[in-house]
Amino acid sequence: MIVLFTDFGTGSPYLGQMKGAIWREHPGALVVDLLAEAPAFDPRVSAYLLAAYPQDFPEGTVFLAVVDPGVGDPARRPAVVRVDGRWFVGPDNGLFNVVARRGHEVAWWDLTWRPARLSASFHGRDLFAPVAARLDRGEPPPGEPVDPGRRIDRSWPEELAQVIYVDAFGNCFTGLRAAALSAQAVVEVGGRRLRRARTFHEVPPGEPFWYENANGLVELAANRARCDRLLGIGPGAPVRILEGEP
Repeated sequence: MIVLFTDFGTGSPYLGQMKGAIWREHPGALVVDLLAEAPAFDPRVSAYLLAAYPQDFPEGTVFLAVVDPGVGDPARRPAVVRVDGRWFVGPDNGLFNVVARRGHEVAWWDLTWRPARLSASFHGRDLFAPVAARLDRGEPPPGEPVDPGRRIDRSWPEELAQVIYVDAFGNCFTGLRAAALSAQAVVEVGGRRLRRARTFHEVPPGEPFWYENANGLVELAANRARCDRLLGIGPGAPVRILEGEP
């Protein structure tokens, strides 16, 4: 299958155009809409969100991931990355940095293939979608293999201590993996200190808390309320970890 991860939003023709490009190359492809509201213009933050999802999909899955504010810049390389049996296609602008750093078996290609029509501003449709379709058909990456060590930036923090995404319920995902925190950890955000709960019913209505969400991230939430509005926070809000403090 091909999984779409973009910052395109759903109120535009862009996702449909990418799907059209996929099906033109591979009419039998199964396409899954994972996320169209990745942190806009921010491949670095989006990288921490993208890295939370591959384990939900089988080996062989192709992630077509496009958060590409530098599209058209010749310094921004297009890439194919294979991490633990799953493919990632998109811009080499940091978007694949976290998933590659956390992988056990990593291979990297600089894409050298170019389509006959390559617009200046929509490489998601013209370049990345056809390549994703060909990978899904079982073809090799149309590019030059490079040492992943030349592309992975290890200066990034292992965990990103900030809010990276707010869902439709006002729950705030952070770039922290819950496994990196103790059960007694307190999360300080928006001027409040939040304790851990296992799930929503363990706290009174309207009370904010943190918990390990279904994708293993530290998520800030409130029982039957929007945590983002309650705390006055959104994407980019910093979080601080206090081990066991009241």
